[in-house]
Amino acid sequence: MYRQSALRRLARPPTAAALFRPQVPRRTLFARRNESRSGRAVEGLNIRRLSEQSDEYHRNRRTFLWCGAVVGAVSFVYTGYKLAIELSKPVQSDANLPPSDPLAAANAADRKVVVHDEDGREIVPTGNSTVPTFPRTLDLPAYTAPITTPSPNTTDPLTTITTTSPSNTTEYTLVGLGLRTVTFLNLQVYVVGYYVATADIAALQSALNKKIDPIATTLVPSERDQLRAALLDPAEGEKTWDELLAAGVPARSAFRIVPVRDTDFHHLRDGFVRAVQARAGAALMADDTFGEAMRQFRAVFNRGSVPKRKEMVLVRDETGRMSIAYDGGANKKEGRPAGRQLIGVVEDERVSRALWLNYLAGKKVASEPARKSIVEGIMEFVERPVGTVASQVVPVVNVKL
Repeated sequence: MYRQSALRRLARPPTAAALFRPQVPRRTLFARRNESRSGRAVEGLNIRRLSEQSDEYHRNRRTFLWCGAVVGAVSFVYTGYKLAIELSKPVQSDANLPPSDPLAAANAADRKVVVHDEDGREIVPTGNSTVPTFPRTLDLPAYTAPITTPSPNTTDPLTTITTTSPSNTTEYTLVGLGLRTVTFLNLQVYVVGYYVATADIAALQSALNKKIDPIATTLVPSERDQLRAALLDPAEGEKTWDELLAAGVPARSAFRIVPVRDTDFHHLRDGFVRAVQARAGAALMADDTFGEAMRQFRAVFNRGSVPKRKEMVLVRDETGRMSIAYDGGANKKEGRPAGRQLIGVVEDERVSRALWLNYLAGKKVASEPARKSIVEGIMEFVERPVGTVASQVVPVVNVKL
């Protein structure tokens, strides 16, 4: 029956709809799909080409970044160079100044710039944020009064010292300053400045001029370079300063020390004692008189703490006698007045000479920036005629803060 039905369907003629119906191929289990007849879009991916494009993109990106970095560095260096040139230009003085005015001198490029603080005092920048400035001049009394050596058990040795009247003072002019650092970490300890009595500058100037030219009253640039090299040379510089100090030149000078961090007298004493021992040598240290002077020197520093920004002044007079003054500020509880108080005196001039050499000359100094600054300050002295007053020896341009 089924067969007959199928035969009748086959014998039946096809209709018009059947003739025009699209023929859709049937997919069987074992039939392979004809990809050419598929209606889906096929994209051929080239992995190698994509990798090359990615490498080229990152290569161009790195090149662009390197070019930007180089251009930025060049711009930074160029800007710093131009700023350095502008900052190195001298301060122009008023063109209306009379020719006799020191500020109208021909060598205006060599003037120092001294700043005025809010109280009108002349100060010099130190480059340190904790102790930013040093006074250009100091007014110090002649510490010649008798002194009682403080006992190790004295609680307030400042009260055992007597000083001269503050009205009888001497003006000292700053020559150079610098920062002292210790250990390989360059830990900052204090700022130190070297001052010379204004009236004694001419004698120092004359002695240094005669070292280069016995008949010179001032040094030309080549002679100044020769003197600078001699003072910076470890052996020659130490010999020169040792001869000058032994001869009492300059007659009166001082070192002003201001800590940039909290310290104490014992720490400062240990540094000073090591410096004196290194300069004095074994033979001098074995001398009984010198040993007694060193014990006297150590006793002066048998005290407590030294806060940062507090001032200590070491003063050397015409005999080589060293006076040590300290300004710890007023303290009502201890009965301590404000201002510098004399805390000790060392009579042996060899102690002060050795301590002065620790800052001025030698293979190893307490502060190399201070030594170089002092030498440059001396160069400004020797380029002027001997006997010129200090305001003419170091002409300045006053700038109000």
